[in-house]
Amino acid sequence: MKKMSVEMTVRQEIEDKLRAAFNLRDITVVDDSASHAGHSGAPAAGQSHFNVMLRASEFKGKNRIARHRAVHAALGPELIGRIHALALDLDV
Repeated sequence: MKKMSVEMTVRQEIEDKLRAAFNLRDITVVDDSASHAGHSGAPAAGQSHFNVMLRASEFKGKNRIARHRAVHAALGPELIGRIHALALDLDV
């Protein structure tokens, strides 16, 4: 029997890392790469443009920049380096 290799999508990797890092109330991660196909910097393979809506208690009392920094830290430099565009909608 052949073993099937299952490669995690970047969308799933983003969601998994954010779920592990935050006490989530809600999360939606959308791969919007198809809308940017052919644009400068958009890889032909896709998985490069993402919209993230995240509600987490850790954001309470933090300004927009601190929230964005927390998400970038949770994703890590290796994953951030593979993403061309990351739109963040962050709230408590």
